[in-house]
Amino acid sequence: MRCFKGVHRRFGWFGAILLGFACWLAWSGEACLAVDADILLRGGTIYDGTGSEGTVGDVAVRGERIVAVGKFDVGKVDREIDCTGLIVAPGFIDLHTHCDGTILSSATRDNLNYLTQGCTTVVTGNCGGGKGDIAKFLDDIDRNGAGTNIAHLIPQGNVRGAVLGQQLRPATAEEIAKMHKLIDDGMRAGAWGMSTGLIYAPGCHAKVDEIAELAKRVAAHGGIYATHLRSEEDRLIEAIEEALEVGRLAKIPVHIAHFKSNGKPNWGHLRDAVALINQAREEGLVVTADQYPYVACATSLDSLLLPHDRIPEGRYNVVKRMKADPEFDKAIRDLIRSQLSLTRTIALSACKTPEWRGRHLAEIAESENMDVVDLVVKLHEQGGAKAVSFSMSEDDVLFGMTVPWVATGSDGAGHVAKPGAAMHPRSFGAFPRKIGLYSMQKKALPLAQAVRSCSGLPADIFGLSERGYLREGNWADVVVFDPKTYIDQATFEEPAVLSTGVRYLLLAGNPAIDQGEPSKQLYGRALRHKSTLSPDE
Repeated sequence: MRCFKGVHRRFGWFGAILLGFACWLAWSGEACLAVDADILLRGGTIYDGTGSEGTVGDVAVRGERIVAVGKFDVGKVDREIDCTGLIVAPGFIDLHTHCDGTILSSATRDNLNYLTQGCTTVVTGNCGGGKGDIAKFLDDIDRNGAGTNIAHLIPQGNVRGAVLGQQLRPATAEEIAKMHKLIDDGMRAGAWGMSTGLIYAPGCHAKVDEIAELAKRVAAHGGIYATHLRSEEDRLIEAIEEALEVGRLAKIPVHIAHFKSNGKPNWGHLRDAVALINQAREEGLVVTADQYPYVACATSLDSLLLPHDRIPEGRYNVVKRMKADPEFDKAIRDLIRSQLSLTRTIALSACKTPEWRGRHLAEIAESENMDVVDLVVKLHEQGGAKAVSFSMSEDDVLFGMTVPWVATGSDGAGHVAKPGAAMHPRSFGAFPRKIGLYSMQKKALPLAQAVRSCSGLPADIFGLSERGYLREGNWADVVVFDPKTYIDQATFEEPAVLSTGVRYLLLAGNPAIDQGEPSKQLYGRALRHKSTLSPDE
């Protein structure tokens, strides 16, 4: 009241009235700015995906979108969730999965092993393989439903196979034109780019010029080039140089899958690889990578011990050729023995002999009274096997996750949790292992950086707009986890165990996990990239 009397003495009653009106406008404006929400996540520690330190605040969700983050006045709220002591972050994005092989199956369509890690989006079509009919695959996702969002890449191996089959020769100009048509179809159907798996046939038969020609067409649509390098072992640097050359020739962003330096003699070379990539980034090339936080990799046993590029004419009819040519037989056996020396041990995760699953090669060979090389040849004759190879250095893994352009990726797929399964635990635990074990327990990297590597960074890498960050207007893909219990439970001995600690998980505002309990509804959707080319280009 003294304020109004002072204004009256100086400016008269008219000034006092104006001041009162201004105060009323300010008060009513603040009242009007109060945020209404369907869901209010109240009082959690917010890590917004930028790499900024966590701050205590609120996140308001209305419909499918985030409508406010931080400190704000709250209006009408349908449901308030107390997040005190919990961490609120953007839903995690896994850039490297093989879920296209499992997401359409009724048993694994829910992608529960990813939801319980806090993942709301996974990328499929990696390593040059997977679903090649992009339009049909994405339509099937929308028709049948999925537990997580799905973004898909064009698998270059499928593209080459459709045009050249398993031929080892370079593609002709006419064949490249046919592959361009397949690229155009895939990108216009919603693919986010193209992947290669350059240790796998038939994609491995393409050389850098051919890959660059396909990548140029992907770049024209605004896509990315994601590669499983031609070597992750003694020729790692050479393989990275090839990937960078594709980036330069095609003027396209390059993303390196499951970044690692495999094999005991190659431990420590990851630092050389990072230095090379940093130099390319300083020159203006866009280069990123993803990494899973384990010291073991998993792929086919043939890829580990009978690499295509180390065998003249590849693995085709290799056993028949061994039987016909003693010198060739000796060379192949020497190759297998040399490859075995690169790793601590190899365990089988899938093979035709059920009692061998989950056991180590050396153990099986001893129990069968066989030389381990003979065992490998026998497994190849039986149609091959899937294997887990303990071939990486913990120091390399720790160093890799501190690199600011390295995102988190699982290289896994959808699986049902069950005791006694034989597989790599990364499908069940990559994200909580990175955040819960390596960041929060071992302090290997700050929590803000770990969260960013799982959210904002992968969104930036693939151009997943309005995802990966807790921002007003973004899709309400949000994870809320308990820092005391958020941890991987899957081990190499028991790999198919769900992670713990995710209390709430929202997909576009829908509760995929509520109070720790997964929903029976499927809230994921196909995410389609929009081509930058017009239909007639």
